[in-house]
Amino acid sequence: MGMAEIAEVLWNRHLRHNPQNPHWPNRDRFVLSNGHGSMLIYALLHLTGYDLSIDDLKAFRQLHSKTPGHPEFGYTPGVETTTGPLGQGLANAVGMALAEKLLAKEFNRPEGEIVDHFTYVFLGDGCLMEGISHEVCSLAGTWGLSKLIAFYDDNGISIDGHVAGWFTDKTPERFAAYGWQVLRDVDGHHPDSIEAAIREAQSDNVRPTLICCKTVIGLGAPNKKGSHDVHGAPLGDAEIQAARDYIGWQHPPFEIPADVYAAWDATERGAAWESEWDATMARYTAAHPDLASEFLRRTVGELPTDWSSQVEAALKQVNDAAATIATRKASQNSIEAFAPMLPELLGGSADLTGSNLTNWSGSKTITREGKGNYIHYGVREFGMAAIMNGLALHGGFIPYGGTFLMFSEYARNALRMAALMKLRSIFVFTHDSIGLGEDGPTHQPVEQTATLRMIPNMHVWRPCDTVETAVAWASAIARKTGPTSLALSRQNLTFVKRTVATTAKIRRGGYVLSESKGAAQAVIIATGSEVDLALKAQAALAKEGIAVRVVSMPCTNIFDAQSTAYRNSVLPDGIVRVAVEAGVTDGWYKYVGLKGAVVGLDRFGESAPAGALFKEFGFTVETVVSTVKSVL
Repeated sequence: MGMAEIAEVLWNRHLRHNPQNPHWPNRDRFVLSNGHGSMLIYALLHLTGYDLSIDDLKAFRQLHSKTPGHPEFGYTPGVETTTGPLGQGLANAVGMALAEKLLAKEFNRPEGEIVDHFTYVFLGDGCLMEGISHEVCSLAGTWGLSKLIAFYDDNGISIDGHVAGWFTDKTPERFAAYGWQVLRDVDGHHPDSIEAAIREAQSDNVRPTLICCKTVIGLGAPNKKGSHDVHGAPLGDAEIQAARDYIGWQHPPFEIPADVYAAWDATERGAAWESEWDATMARYTAAHPDLASEFLRRTVGELPTDWSSQVEAALKQVNDAAATIATRKASQNSIEAFAPMLPELLGGSADLTGSNLTNWSGSKTITREGKGNYIHYGVREFGMAAIMNGLALHGGFIPYGGTFLMFSEYARNALRMAALMKLRSIFVFTHDSIGLGEDGPTHQPVEQTATLRMIPNMHVWRPCDTVETAVAWASAIARKTGPTSLALSRQNLTFVKRTVATTAKIRRGGYVLSESKGAAQAVIIATGSEVDLALKAQAALAKEGIAVRVVSMPCTNIFDAQSTAYRNSVLPDGIVRVAVEAGVTDGWYKYVGLKGAVVGLDRFGESAPAGALFKEFGFTVETVVSTVKSVL
């Protein structure tokens, strides 16, 4: 209610969109970062002609409705991103605006500006209190995202009441320091003031704009306006009637007069906008057919037609090289192999490029002018992940970004949001275990891989060598239904020679890497740096007449999705199992059962060279051998 006038001016006078085609590439993006106000966007979508009926509005917050409690991408046509965790919608909007700027620089030509749209975002005090807002808004100013326009709902209220006791930031000064245009003290209930502010924001082609709108929360509810009582709780029958009387609304609930629908309906002008763009696209295609084809391919997220053959060639090359290197270096080699054929691959790192090895020979740093393909995010892990999600949501890019696996903790909620929204975001996490050594337990991720695996729809790969790393990258790039996390080593890992058939099975998440000589008495399951340890233990046990199968399990999430028959072929019933991974053990018991065992680490690490740590914590051939013997 407090942003109703702002919404009316923006949606009826400025927002370029087509309700009949919510995926029109050149539409303006609208993000409701303060997602608890979801009924506002649902009302706007319904009134302007999207496939959202009055019955859908009546089903607000009900099971399987198109109007969930917070806006959800993929549930409601016209909702550009899932919002609710405050600050992340704003961060997604920064990613969308960056995508627009980069694509415009890459594709626009004198024959037609086929990428030319704004990103508008509504936000409140809560979004600005969240630390992620500092991370992303600083970058938005640095990048000069002039097509990004944010409306700050400055009503002074949050759930706990008046924010004056805990939010005294000088917000206009803060954003001016970031390099934003700041329009102060705009009357958020005065349409002409809002209109003037939007036009001023649109005219600045150098800076993003923050429009500071003075508003009253719950305006229209005469007894509860201006208080936290209208933040989330229903008004109640008496206050609803009072609000009706206050604004002079005499119609029954959910009844909207025909003239109101007619005034709001955007289908005709939306079709005209898209038709105009289609004509521009036709001229552009005639002048630049290859560019037009490439733009459309990337817009829909399709990979090049020769992608599969290129991947197979890359895998053969990796297998032939037989390199014993760190998987973070193998990851860089994979990027080097795949990036030249994928201009949509947009990389970056949170100030750890030299450690994550996320750059390649063709990397060019993103500039304020909108050029480049590599983002230096600075020490902003959370902001990086959420901006990546915005890039993926916009379309035209496959974003990847790196940090240490330990600092996935900083980015955790954005990783969850990527999984929830089924986005093709690729998170590169290096220094994956105690193997990073001297930096000590603050940097040694013993629980992170396990907890990432617990996020629904997140694929987590922990490859053991160059081949598994290349397969992991190819899988992440091809996956259109969710994000991928790559857990990569700092230390060198031994290359494992495989047949073509065995290499093909890596894509299934878990496979028999080394079969036993004779009927297997036990199975050792391992990932990453511990696969070599498992192979050595297998050899040692063979000398004692104990036949053991070694299973590499680089992606438990994919393995779990395989058929029962395949899973049973890899992990047969009736054979005891031992899992080996330098991390917490709980997740492995679903594979080894109560009769099996896990060689893991259920405590924090220490500061020492990696070799000393692996020995100290029992990641030795002797420990694995004795553990296998103990369960036989």
